Amino acid sequence: MKFPFLSVIRGSKIIHRFHRKVDLFPLQRPWSSAVNHGSDQLCKENSSFYITTPIFYVNAAPHLGHLYSAVIADCLHRWKLLQGFDSRFATGTDEHGLKIQQAAEAASKAPLTFCTEVSERFRNLFSSCNISFTDYIRTTEQRHRRAVEHFWSVLWNKGLIYKGSYEGWYSTQDESFLTPSQVGDALDPSGKEVKVSLESGHKVEWMKEENYMFRLSVFRPFLLDWLVKNPGAVQPERFHQTVLHWLQEDLPDLSVSRQRSRLQWGIPVPGDPEQTIYVWLDALVNYLTVVGYPDKHDQWWPVAHHVIGKDILKFHALYWPAFLLGAGLPLPQVIHVHSHWTVGGRKMSKSLGNVVDPFEHSRMFTNDGMRYFLLRQGVPDSDCDYTHDKVVKLLNAELADSLGGLLNRCTAPALNPAQVYPAFCSQAFCRAVAEDHHMVAAVRSLPTVVEKHYESMHVYKALEAISACVRQTNGFVQRHAPWKLDRRYSKEQRWLDTIVHVALECLRIYGTLLQPVVPEISDRLLTRLGVKQHERSWKDLHFLQRYEGTKCPFEGRMLGSDSGLLFNRLESQKQKAKKSHKSGHLK
Repeated sequence: MKFPFLSVIRGSKIIHRFHRKVDLFPLQRPWSSAVNHGSDQLCKENSSFYITTPIFYVNAAPHLGHLYSAVIADCLHRWKLLQGFDSRFATGTDEHGLKIQQAAEAASKAPLTFCTEVSERFRNLFSSCNISFTDYIRTTEQRHRRAVEHFWSVLWNKGLIYKGSYEGWYSTQDESFLTPSQVGDALDPSGKEVKVSLESGHKVEWMKEENYMFRLSVFRPFLLDWLVKNPGAVQPERFHQTVLHWLQEDLPDLSVSRQRSRLQWGIPVPGDPEQTIYVWLDALVNYLTVVGYPDKHDQWWPVAHHVIGKDILKFHALYWPAFLLGAGLPLPQVIHVHSHWTVGGRKMSKSLGNVVDPFEHSRMFTNDGMRYFLLRQGVPDSDCDYTHDKVVKLLNAELADSLGGLLNRCTAPALNPAQVYPAFCSQAFCRAVAEDHHMVAAVRSLPTVVEKHYESMHVYKALEAISACVRQTNGFVQRHAPWKLDRRYSKEQRWLDTIVHVALECLRIYGTLLQPVVPEISDRLLTRLGVKQHERSWKDLHFLQRYEGTKCPFEGRMLGSDSGLLFNRLESQKQKAKKSHKSGHLK
């Protein structure tokens, strides 16, 4: 099968030097098989799950957006472990490309030294924030170079890579090629007219050089077919539609190498030391490197899920699937896309001085506090604004007051002097009112609701549902005021025990379901309730079994030791300023 690949695409010229036979045998729509019928079905059959973050570019220090991607992936990984899956979770750093080369030169450091220093900052951030990755990949590792060279060779041998001359717009900052419709006019800081990317605002340059091209244009009908037949392949729906919109136009073939004279910091093209492999082809293969490509990837690759920011959607939803199809490999189960965090409604940037330091803010609000805020307020479909006082207000309301207050009240010696998981009495529960039965029904259905939202990466909706149930449970305790009951009467004692039993059962469900989001807080909560480590999985979410007439394994068990407040209240910036002002007056 031969293709006449001589074309002019929107003013960017691609001149092809020769034709090669293209082997499209592997392009037999593998997504129409069981492999891509849905991640939930496949994973339950295989009991394996593979989740990745993007690998983060090391030309600058980590920021809040990097932590957000990692927290989302970590939540999904922990969720799958909770369900009993064998889950693998990879993150790491992307260390090749012109931006890295230039950043290292500006810092007067060797590229590898520069990369190692910045990569360690990412690793330290994730470790300190309780990101439970199972593999941390660096693209400067030898295992990755072997994987990339093999992947390139597969595409080359199938005739999907050819040598030609490329002429068009290129953004070094985005490491991306652009069509004229994606480029506009702007003024640089000195007032000089320049061309910029309309999407990112970064400066672009006209580039003309000989390099290697990937036959991306061949894959447009296959990509369309994949997305139409798999509406959940890119989530949320808004981004699925974005990719479909891109595919309404022809896809130009993609330059996948740079001249070695311009870019030395990267993997050389196999068999041609004068060319360096394009950083995005190199970087994307990391997802395969982690699972043992090309030798031992069969267990994990068919169950791959990617978490990415919306700014790299094109690379993951167009280029990566095309590369995989060309190599005859299954496509990712789901590409989970999230939006960005802004400050004061504006994108974070050093020039504006509004960059949120994730190290500093995680120390300020605690690791679990930051995780909870990012997942509670982060809406994948749209950008979210970050302010100090918004974090304080949310964490005080939902973690300190609502959840923490409920736990403290129901385990306090004044209400529970024996420090046990008290007995439930069916006869006593006859005093329950309609609102109590609504609460019991809501908590019983909560695992199903949470499962649905965790699976679709709408974690904020899962946390909304949990928070609503916590408020209902607080209302239940407040309504019946067990502290007012007279313990001298057995009937009153049984009702008091029943109220506390129901509240502790609710807390046990909340603590179990919150483990993927706030692992440290959940551990303290469940430990305080006397719930053992092996009793904290998905299969243990049997709620209020005595209400159903069956035995409760926790009834009569001693509570765990009191380790203090579940979450300490935080001060807003106004409160801190007021204290500082008073302190100044006292001096």
